[in-house]
Amino acid sequence: MVTTPDRAEVALGNPSFVWRFGQDRRLNLIRHYAPLESARILDIGCGLGVYVRKFREFSDRVNGIDIDAKRLHEGARTTPGLMLSASETLPFRDAAFDVVVLNEVIEHVRDDAATLAEALRVIRPGGHIVIFAPNRLYPFETHGIYVGKRFIFGNIPLINWLPDPLRNKLVPHARAYTQNSIRRAYRNLDARVNLETYVYPGFDNIVARRKWLGRFLRAALYRAERTPLKIFGLSHFVVLEKPAAAGKR
Repeated sequence: MVTTPDRAEVALGNPSFVWRFGQDRRLNLIRHYAPLESARILDIGCGLGVYVRKFREFSDRVNGIDIDAKRLHEGARTTPGLMLSASETLPFRDAAFDVVVLNEVIEHVRDDAATLAEALRVIRPGGHIVIFAPNRLYPFETHGIYVGKRFIFGNIPLINWLPDPLRNKLVPHARAYTQNSIRRAYRNLDARVNLETYVYPGFDNIVARRKWLGRFLRAALYRAERTPLKIFGLSHFVVLEKPAAAGKR
């Protein structure tokens, strides 16, 4: 679909609007590596607060931050704990949280390394940072592209496999990470890397149109996450842990 949206809105990305299988699967992955029960949780780039509301099923100490005042205002109608803030300068004291979640967010922020440094600052020793971020090897660009001044929304094939100058001209509004580039975002942090892997999407839209195809893709590609084919997944999935003792890893 060709549109002419506001570039600032495009740069912010689209938040989760509804809770479906794909979101539920990510929640279960988060819970496997970062316990949420009674935890102090921060969702960076919370948008409308969909994940914040779900996290509140496990804890009443949940906050979300975002730089989009319009979305925060809408989300605050049903979700407490949402705040306006840039990710590079979080308005919280040191060690204020047990878990910080960045779900498809660091590709949109001004400074991804500074954002992750702030996330590390606000978690306690032993706490976890959970990151999902776009994978450069995924065969589709999910953020849409610009062709001149026109914006084409949708999943565009093979864009992320183009050389950097061309890919970044078509998608100036969102990063996509190779394994090396996402590691650069957190390589200087005093954090232990508990997990570096990839996940495939929930295929919710495909299931809604062709249930058999969507279920086949889920079954086949979720098995692929345990094979070398995982490198073509939709997103990087990284879990960092703040060590109890000081010192570089």
